[in-house]
Amino acid sequence: MNLDIIGDIHGCYVEFEKLTKKLGYDWITGLPVHPLGRHLAFVGDLTDRGPESIKTARLVWDLAANRKSAFYVPGNHCNKLYRYLLGNKVQTTHGLETTVSEFMSLNSEQKNEFRDKFIHLYESAPLYHVLDQGRLVIAHAGIREDYIGKDHSKVKTFVLYGDITGQTNPDGTPVRRDWAKNYQGKAIIVYGHTPVREPRVLNNTYNIDTGAVFGGNLTALRYPEMELVSVPSSMPLVREKFREIN
Repeated sequence: MNLDIIGDIHGCYVEFEKLTKKLGYDWITGLPVHPLGRHLAFVGDLTDRGPESIKTARLVWDLAANRKSAFYVPGNHCNKLYRYLLGNKVQTTHGLETTVSEFMSLNSEQKNEFRDKFIHLYESAPLYHVLDQGRLVIAHAGIREDYIGKDHSKVKTFVLYGDITGQTNPDGTPVRRDWAKNYQGKAIIVYGHTPVREPRVLNNTYNIDTGAVFGGNLTALRYPEMELVSVPSSMPLVREKFREIN
């Protein structure tokens, strides 16, 4: 299994295209295809805050749900957009407002098409992927070793939001424990969710959310080579959005 696992895109479509080209993907057909048969995988949070959320989500729907040629797991932003598109009452804050603004600019036919595609993408995705005979797990915010293979509500909360304490930071984001420090499993865990300036490799876990939407980089992990590949973001740098982890 040869994968290129992409960190949180958050609507940074241009950076995604640059990264896949750097990884050797060909875009002649309008979709990224690798000449050696490698496949893309996504850790979630395709949308929100960045300039091209709708375009990004459409592309991943085509790859993962329609053609089944890529792997996708939802992030917390994906979950919120899904609930919004279902008509549930959600607060259009923390980045969702940018995706909703794009969505509202579509005509009714385009809205219906996008709604159907994203709901299909979300509902057809697992909470997390266990791949390569259990050697690799892709989960948006990570996963505890004892949760692998389970899908109850605590697992869903952990996978979408991380190891939250129930408390909130001054900016309204949840306080999260550093689960990776205590991870001792044999499976490689690849995740995102928490923006870091450089990919964080610890105890067989790889955080590849390098804050593309906050002016950092968009990062991919090549598997099984375990090679990290990044491209710089065109977005302005917002230093306070990066979590400093020792």
